[in-house]
Amino acid sequence: MLSAFLYFDLSFMVWYLLGPLQVQIAEALRLDTQQRALMVAVPILCGAVLRLVLGILADRMGARRTGLLAQAIVITALLCAWRLGVHGFAHVLLLGVMLGVAGASFAVALPLASRWYPPEHQGTAMGIAGAGNSGTVLAALFAPALAAAFGYQAVFGLACIPLVLVLLVFAACAKEAPGQVVRKGLADYGRVLVGNRDAWWFMFFYAITFGGFAGFASALPGYFHDEFGFGPKAAGWATAACVLAGSAMRPLGGVIADRIGGTRTLHAVYLSVALLVAVAGIGAGGPVVAVVVFVLTLLCLGAGNGAVFQLVPQRFGTDIGVMTGLIGMAGGVGGFLLAAGLGVLKQQTGGYGVGLWAFAYIALLAWGLLRGVTRQWRNQWAALGAARV
Repeated sequence: MLSAFLYFDLSFMVWYLLGPLQVQIAEALRLDTQQRALMVAVPILCGAVLRLVLGILADRMGARRTGLLAQAIVITALLCAWRLGVHGFAHVLLLGVMLGVAGASFAVALPLASRWYPPEHQGTAMGIAGAGNSGTVLAALFAPALAAAFGYQAVFGLACIPLVLVLLVFAACAKEAPGQVVRKGLADYGRVLVGNRDAWWFMFFYAITFGGFAGFASALPGYFHDEFGFGPKAAGWATAACVLAGSAMRPLGGVIADRIGGTRTLHAVYLSVALLVAVAGIGAGGPVVAVVVFVLTLLCLGAGNGAVFQLVPQRFGTDIGVMTGLIGMAGGVGGFLLAAGLGVLKQQTGGYGVGLWAFAYIALLAWGLLRGVTRQWRNQWAALGAARV
């Protein structure tokens, strides 16, 4: 569990690295709002797609070996960015693609932890391992300050230091769970998607919770800078407070879901997020109110992330590797669309209100759709002896 958490934590730190640095990079490379939004959204999208690849590798060669390979690729990319430099929009997009490998760590860390625990403790176990998304807090807190002191390119080299240390810990301590893991291929992903409607529901619901978390985590430094004139460090600290709330709440969300049921938890999450983001879209109250609103929003989204993965092992116990990859991919796609969409709408309309209201509407839609499938799930899963739904 500790190895999975540390691996996930540092992977999320570098996956998110371009978000807190976006103001400084955009100023240095003279990027407009849409380019800046695409820059921070590309790692999210690539991480989503690569989760399928790492999910297959984790089933075939083991989660431990896959994690070691992925971490080595990320460290190499950061070292190249540090030594060779990032001198244009194309360069920073290429770096974002490589950082997507770190985002794909989702497909390694969660199966590595999940396979050690029985169904009644899956929410807690997956929540603790998944709390590794707190690595985004580290990036938001330290990356802008380090960039101000040494330049943003030096941050890429400095990030390699903790990555190497965690790589050594992971190599020494990570262990595969006992038992035979059935190898999965692309055909298995297709089988689940074609033959199971629930797979699509889970992907949609996670695209809102994790997509909202990842998208806002990447977009908020630019939002606070554009809307309230925050400097890079102040924007990073405000974002760190929001991300910390979401990260800390993920394991608690899993615990709550274990006790009251994942669907009940998600109902509260979607309704709360819709109301909070709608308030943010109005733009009243100034920067303090905005920070508080987004702290509460990401807190709810973090609880939703834990709740979704309390439900996943109950419904897809024999396909946990496949579904982890698919659901994680959907979450990343949701984050990409949110981060990129907010930037596009900001440039086209002159403000963030339209983008925020659109996300609030989608969260409300998710709440209504979840109500429609909850009774069906409870009846079906109770017959299978599942934990609380």
